[in-house]
Amino acid sequence: WSTLFPALLAGAGINGGTIHGETDADAAYAITPPHSPEDLAATIYDSLGINPHLRLPARDGRPTPIVDGGEVMTELFG
Repeated sequence: WSTLFPALLAGAGINGGTIHGETDADAAYAITPPHSPEDLAATIYDSLGINPHLRLPARDGRPTPIVDGGEVMTELFG
């Protein structure tokens, strides 16, 4: 199951009691377009009121994104 990862989300405006996404009969591959771990991180940050596109300075001062390329999964919210 290395191509999939389950996640349980609650609160912060998440639509309760719903399943998002669909897999094949063996639960081995996504049928619907998959989301990345970065999408999950961006969604969690956004639900906490933190801009997921925020860049913070690294030790050397260069701006570093808190999430590298993730997008908020807006379809999870009511």
